Amino acid sequence: MLKDLLMRWPVIRQIQSGSNGNGEESWSERTRTLKPKTAAAEVTRSVCPYCGVGCGQLIFHKDGKLVSIEGDPASPISRGHLCPKGANTHQLHTHSGRLTKVKYRRPHGTEWEEIELDKAMEMIAERVWDSRERTFQEKQDDWNVMHTKAIAHLGGATLDNEENYLIKKLFGAGLGIVCISNQARI
Repeated sequence: MLKDLLMRWPVIRQIQSGSNGNGEESWSERTRTLKPKTAAAEVTRSVCPYCGVGCGQLIFHKDGKLVSIEGDPASPISRGHLCPKGANTHQLHTHSGRLTKVKYRRPHGTEWEEIELDKAMEMIAERVWDSRERTFQEKQDDWNVMHTKAIAHLGGATLDNEENYLIKKLFGAGLGIVCISNQARI
């Protein structure tokens, strides 16, 4: 019985095996059965959304829940590395203090109120369409111009060429917006 107790002690096992204490001799029953948190998770390749570099990320998810986000070693851009923002993507999505509602202050209001994201998106869509309808210009000096100058769009540096192409098509040809730009300068 004493011998069994002593044999569970990592130091005794290390002395007996003559090893450096970094192998199986230092494992407890708990550490013997440990598996990475990503072991049973599905993985999806993605791109970090925080700047225009486009570092590769591996998104681990299980049962509809986000498990982990890590750098993608197969990415030719980042080769598995992420900057501090990219490395904290998981926490930015799952932190208990993350805001999930939109702050809104009504016209002439003095207080902010919280509204649901879906309601905020509907309000934005209605206001864009209303502005377009009020300011859309079909002709100017006998020329067909078919545009509005009352709405503008400024995209962020995280948008890629394909997204900018779609924005240009939707906002330009679809809504007639002529003031379209983005800050992607890489």
